Amino acid sequence: MRGIILGLIWLAAGAAQADMYISIDGKGGYVLSNVHRPGRHYEKVISEPVAHAGPADAQLITGRPYAELVAAAAQAHGVPPALMHALIKAESGYNPKARSPRGAAGLMQLMPDTAKEMGVKDVLDPASNLQGGARYLKRMLTLFDNDITLAVAAYNAGPDAVISRGGVVPPFAETRRYVPNVLREYRKLQGLAEDAPL
Repeated sequence: MRGIILGLIWLAAGAAQADMYISIDGKGGYVLSNVHRPGRHYEKVISEPVAHAGPADAQLITGRPYAELVAAAAQAHGVPPALMHALIKAESGYNPKARSPRGAAGLMQLMPDTAKEMGVKDVLDPASNLQGGARYLKRMLTLFDNDITLAVAAYNAGPDAVISRGGVVPPFAETRRYVPNVLREYRKLQGLAEDAPL
């Protein structure tokens, strides 16, 4: 009988969200409970899953293209990997050979002058592009006191466009579309609600 009860418990284990205990009552019957009462002998039969630190949707980051290179660049420059992924998706759609009509290139669409300033010799090399992009993103975050919205706006429109308007998102149509798209993706990768503060 005990084998049947344990078998049924294990079949339901996939749906369990709490510790489950089994004990024998005074009449020899089995008692199943999610509460461990003092003075009774229980055997734990199901353990509640342990929550892991990090983004709620971390698999969305690790499952992305270039995840290891992004993680290395993000760590080297102290920027959130989820923010890099959100930028890459908006900038190039993960195409390492992407080029814009204005001359931006690679995964993070570095402009030639920016790439040179960030020490990137080959903008189409994913590792170099990501290192340069992470370095530039860190510069924008530092410049705007870690205000992610303004840093993202500056990444798209340039820091002067943000500064010259008193520290607001510039009124360019492209930037006004770009910033919400990046922030939406960033929140999604962090497991946050769409309107969660950053």
